[in-house]
Amino acid sequence: MEKAFAIPISRRDFMKLAGLTAASSLLGIKDDAAKAEAASPTISTMDFDNAELPVLFDADVCVVGGGVAGTAAAVTAARKGAKVVLVERGISLGGLATLGCVFPCMATYCYDSDTPYITDLNKRMEKQGVPPLLGVDTDSYFGGGRGQYVPEYLSFVYDEMCEEAGVDILYNTSLVGAVTDGGKIVSCVVQTIEGLAKIQAKTFVDGTGDALLSRFAGIPVEKGSEKTGRNQPMSLRFEMGGIDMGKLYHQFIIKGVKERGPFDKLAEDTLRKKGRPFLQFWKWKQNEKFFQDGVARGELTEDDIVYIQAFTITGKPTVLSMNCPEMPALNFSATDTASYSRAVTFGRKMMHRLAGFFIKNVPGFEKAYISREASMVGVRESWRIRGKYYMTDKEYTDARHFHDAVARTAYPIDIHDVNLDLSKKLKKGEYYEIPYRALVTNEISNLLVVGRCASGSFAAQASFRIQPTCMSMGEAAGIAAAWGISHGIEANALRWEDIPAEERSYVSEG
Repeated sequence: MEKAFAIPISRRDFMKLAGLTAASSLLGIKDDAAKAEAASPTISTMDFDNAELPVLFDADVCVVGGGVAGTAAAVTAARKGAKVVLVERGISLGGLATLGCVFPCMATYCYDSDTPYITDLNKRMEKQGVPPLLGVDTDSYFGGGRGQYVPEYLSFVYDEMCEEAGVDILYNTSLVGAVTDGGKIVSCVVQTIEGLAKIQAKTFVDGTGDALLSRFAGIPVEKGSEKTGRNQPMSLRFEMGGIDMGKLYHQFIIKGVKERGPFDKLAEDTLRKKGRPFLQFWKWKQNEKFFQDGVARGELTEDDIVYIQAFTITGKPTVLSMNCPEMPALNFSATDTASYSRAVTFGRKMMHRLAGFFIKNVPGFEKAYISREASMVGVRESWRIRGKYYMTDKEYTDARHFHDAVARTAYPIDIHDVNLDLSKKLKKGEYYEIPYRALVTNEISNLLVVGRCASGSFAAQASFRIQPTCMSMGEAAGIAAAWGISHGIEANALRWEDIPAEERSYVSEG
């Protein structure tokens, strides 16, 4: 008979935890109350301090969240000699880049922004037969990342990088709580296929995207726009296969186009077979009536046509990555459980309406079909921490540089829901930097926060949320975590600029 995994908690601890939950319900403590408070870390949780849970891992560094930022942190810390465990709730690393079908890796619009981790990742992708996107170094689209990462290759490469570095990955494992003591996280509590367990570590990295570990640890957070309270809209992306790309290009894409966009000239190489073929399908002003007519006929809704965009995919010559639909932010919230869930159903309906419309009306789609649906909702923004440094839109508009910078970017403030009138947009050659202090907090000394939930305003996050910048943040966090442990310095006391330049992933030019 198989021996049971010793994770179930005692009856006394279970009753204690259940009692706390019941008390919260009786007192009427709801998530709605937390929404009214700006910068509030309030979150429904249980007191795991004295729970008799087994210790699944005792590591140097525990990274929670295996997205592009968390994976970079885990791999880098392990390469620097730390014992690392990476907690991922899915069965693939990469987050939205793999599970969410977010294939376009938006450029930083900033030369020389790729940090060593990104350079290594790109070389590994090329070895898998996935060359970089043709034209990413043009005047209109330059710097950062590689234009596109193909999920099936990316998840494999991430596994390879973790295995080589010695990272222990815990797949299908969800964070459910944290134990803190004296301003430090002692352990995080996770739900595994065998039950509840604790992971102990010297330093923790929050790469959840939703600042979940930070909220469990009591870090002040914000969510949504300071003006409207709304999050950026969510997406539910998909792929369509069986498309005749030549017919689509000649009979639809170039028809009626008067103003060339940054990707349009790349599409010309699709049929000439120069480099890697690339083609973009989207809604522009000249074809807006085409989609509006679909609404008039009842084939589409106004919500369906707000955002329509798609790209070809390396290695899939008859497939388009549909960078849509986008669920309206007025109707759905990325920080409300019930609303988030309704958005999934709503988005799936949008997906099928769009697919049906394309098949019926767009040349080249006659034999097309939905070949893949994202297994993760495309969340652009949810919770953001209030760290030691708080970034705003001024970092971007003033092109600010920092002595403790960990990355550079010039990606614009990209808000899909709220119109923000920027008095200045960065020119070619200008950029701003991400300070290390935006990755650490005042309240918890051994916590680093990376990715889209780093410390910043709604507008600032709309710029630094892109994949290359998140990777560089994660890489810096991994270096800082390992360096701090080996030198006896807590993460929020460590000065990035005190790490020797040759050990850092990024050194500011001032």
